[in-house]
Amino acid sequence: MSFDLFDTEKKVLEQSKILRERLNDAPEEVRQGIDVLIEAFGRSIREQSRLVKVSDRLQAQLSTLNHELTRRRAEAEQALSDLQTAQESLVQAEKLASLGALVGGVAHEINTPVGIALSCASHLADATAQMRHLYEADDIDADEFDRYMETATDSSGLILSNCRRAAALIGSFKQVAVDRTSAERRRFELGATLNETMASLGPNLRQAGHEVTIDCPPGLMMDSHPGALSQVLGNLVMNSLIHGFDPGQSGRISLTVDQPQPDQVRIVYADSGKGIPEQNRGRIFDPFFTTRRGSGGSGLGLHIVYNLVTGPLAGTIVLDSSLPGTAFVLSIPASVP
Repeated sequence: MSFDLFDTEKKVLEQSKILRERLNDAPEEVRQGIDVLIEAFGRSIREQSRLVKVSDRLQAQLSTLNHELTRRRAEAEQALSDLQTAQESLVQAEKLASLGALVGGVAHEINTPVGIALSCASHLADATAQMRHLYEADDIDADEFDRYMETATDSSGLILSNCRRAAALIGSFKQVAVDRTSAERRRFELGATLNETMASLGPNLRQAGHEVTIDCPPGLMMDSHPGALSQVLGNLVMNSLIHGFDPGQSGRISLTVDQPQPDQVRIVYADSGKGIPEQNRGRIFDPFFTTRRGSGGSGLGLHIVYNLVTGPLAGTIVLDSSLPGTAFVLSIPASVP
């Protein structure tokens, strides 16, 4: 339809030029006036053609963005569906008495990125509607188009980043819902497992300059879940690196193992960091409790530790406030019931 309109205008422009040639005998000011009109009309046709091209390009970009938003919405719906499935699994397994608080924490954490993404999508939709109105009124200028493109770029970036954040939170939450009975159980030497686990964490520890010591009786055999124990130690180490030591501060991390009873193993994990404030000690194992909410902390690390120790490892874990820094005492059976 637009091209037919331009064809008509171009024909009118050609006829105007022909008419101008026939008016050579007209007064000079008349001929100059007609020349101005013809030039202005030609510029108008060229400007309309440019706006049509801009509009086509804009429509293509909007179409791509709409497809991306639709895909992200489907991913968010699937993520919420996965979250509900994980929640039902947790309820059926009765992993914690405070399961309601856990689900509430998940909903609270996911609400922020989803809310931001929704606000950005709404803002982008309003800007798009305004741009469409200007296009239909043939009233788009370069500044308005630049402002809209800046809005679209910023909004789509925020939508993507917050959707990724929500997906990451859901992925972390899934770890809480891991089936305790699905982990591999086998006989293993505790000292070797401790050394292997700490070796795998070596790059993080070396980068911060921390000293690690392991004191474990040789030949101590266990019939348990080494994968769960390794994850517990890994989470404790990362908790120390993130919360126990300030950036650039080096310290000590130690693992001390003994056997209070023949069928019981005690592992004391300790760091020489700044410790845990007294007002926070009663909440450290709560889901989504963290003192670094704005610095990437999710509050799931020690909660997962508690689940693994009391679940697959069939033991207990307590915070020992009598030692300097931070110390956790794990008591687990040498052979899981």
